[in-house]
Amino acid sequence: MIYIHVPFCKSRCLYCDFFSSTRSDLQSRWVEALRGEMLARRAEIGAAGAETVYIGGGTPSLLGRGVLAKVFDSLAEVLGGLEGCAEITVEVNPDDVDGGYAELLRSMPVNRVSMGVQTFDDGLLGLIGRRHSGSQALGAVELLRGAGFENISVDLMYGLPGQTMEMWRRDVDVVMGLGVEHLSAYALQWEEGTALWRMLERGDVHEADEELSVMMYDFLVDTVTAPSGLGGGGMVHYEISNFARPGFRSRHNSGYWADVPYVGLGPGAHSYDGERRRSWNGTDLLAYCECGGRVVPEVEVLSDDELYDELVMKRLRTCEGLCLDVVPERYVAHLMKMAECHIEGGRLELDEGHLRLTRRGIFTSNDIMSDLML
Repeated sequence: MIYIHVPFCKSRCLYCDFFSSTRSDLQSRWVEALRGEMLARRAEIGAAGAETVYIGGGTPSLLGRGVLAKVFDSLAEVLGGLEGCAEITVEVNPDDVDGGYAELLRSMPVNRVSMGVQTFDDGLLGLIGRRHSGSQALGAVELLRGAGFENISVDLMYGLPGQTMEMWRRDVDVVMGLGVEHLSAYALQWEEGTALWRMLERGDVHEADEELSVMMYDFLVDTVTAPSGLGGGGMVHYEISNFARPGFRSRHNSGYWADVPYVGLGPGAHSYDGERRRSWNGTDLLAYCECGGRVVPEVEVLSDDELYDELVMKRLRTCEGLCLDVVPERYVAHLMKMAECHIEGGRLELDEGHLRLTRRGIFTSNDIMSDLML
């Protein structure tokens, strides 16, 4: 798997702590450096494979036509063609998608588009610093459909400051009406150091009530997974925050949870060899451009205990759960001892050798996973 980090944004969303820069004037230098990194890591890319490519950010939809074309030309050069890539995803912002951009994406080897909508409520969008309106998001999906895209994913957020249950119902209903193939829905994370965090400290905004957030999540799951003939979305709840129509799970994200090796390219991108070596590039965009992508990454080698903790965290996120057969024998007794109270409390279930979160357990999944870890 290949992940490409596009570090450019027009402006920063108030809740975001991902690495990005407003220096869009550096796009040409960045893509040259990206090609250099691809060439320098050709062997690593070949070892990881490229069944999926994910271009995220930042805001990939800010890339100019020539820059985006060079990304794919460089990939094809390193891989010897893109025919082996089953899923190529590009993240977009709704306000960047007009008819010309939709057609541009369709002319590229892109077969999946992921759109960060977050909410269709214009007041909430303004509060969290998003650049688009609800109507722009609706129009963007229609334009992508018109261009021929048959695999569209939308991101929503709940637990936003001032967000009511009625607002959330409308957002979920609108997405269901759009008929998208994939939905990611995330609870707002209050990240220290962000503009939204500072607003919280000043008392300008307040955290959502936990009971309301639970109600929002329950409504989401009930609505999205209900059979389409009964007014629901007919989707499969295949990971804590992800839902897909049959056959449309995100192959790329599913690879992360299954320990598939991946190579992260670009400033701030992370890589994993599928065994125990993780590495990541620095977040200095100018330095990345100046070194021509010949980065010296930070490296971490995971211990056996850390690998066990990663296994618990990744597999319990999925609907398949954690198969006990893949847990090293030395950890099974600890795992089952710590899981016992959660099984008795209805937060975990053990079925045919798989430990899974129940609906009741999903909303407190972080606490449960922490209990099972070392």
